[in-house]
Amino acid sequence: MIRRLKKIAGLSVSPLVNVLRLSGVIGTKRRGLSLEGLEQDIQRAFAPADLAAVALAINSPGGSPVQSALIARRIRALAVEKSVPVLVFVEDLAASGGYWLACAGDEIVVDGGSIVGSVGVISAGFGFTGLMDKLGVDRRIYTAGTRKSMLDPFQAERPEDVAHVRDLQVDIHEQFKQWVRERRAGRLNATEDELFNGNVWTGRRAVELGLADRLGCLHSVLRERFGDKVQVRTINPARRGGLGRLIGLDAGRLADGLADMAAERAAFARYGL
Repeated sequence: MIRRLKKIAGLSVSPLVNVLRLSGVIGTKRRGLSLEGLEQDIQRAFAPADLAAVALAINSPGGSPVQSALIARRIRALAVEKSVPVLVFVEDLAASGGYWLACAGDEIVVDGGSIVGSVGVISAGFGFTGLMDKLGVDRRIYTAGTRKSMLDPFQAERPEDVAHVRDLQVDIHEQFKQWVRERRAGRLNATEDELFNGNVWTGRRAVELGLADRLGCLHSVLRERFGDKVQVRTINPARRGGLGRLIGLDAGRLADGLADMAAERAAFARYGL
């Protein structure tokens, strides 16, 4: 309100950049980043009428491709509607779905040591048939629908099930690649076989490949772009880390919280973080 009054009065108004933090695994509302959980923050980030830009601070190992696409599309829709540039700043990691989010930006800024890329699709699980045989355990399962028990970990793997999952992965991978092609059009500097094989690179190498635009950090780049008087406002401050997030939870929610923390830790650990 004060900024608007100053503008109406013809007084000098410092450029305003709202920062939206996208940190953690991408998934459901309870288990990480989701459009439902971020919708209000995204709207708040684009709400001011005199915005210079919206900055996305990304630190994510990826997760759900659906939520990655929904969040990225929502950000792009508001950017177009409000005619506001979106600048992305990758911190430690923008891999897989995290890079999907990064491509919502008009410009991607990385640190030289950031981990960037992983344009691919993965699914994993376990098979327990050998252990069951050793223990003398029989699997009893009843379905209506011949594919309902597809990839049951307690049954032998069937080639047709594996083929079907791979078809799903190829479809999702193509959607991911098309998004990167669209958002990085004219800036990619390597073959698709190299860029879209699931590999990751340092931020420095990502700039060379065209997956990112430049090296830098949020505050220095914003001052360079908008001047020393730029106002930087964080819309959604970082969550409490570690056990501080779990204080006061009942036993059930505490167990879920610990499981979520372990899963998130494992997702970041895949990239050495």
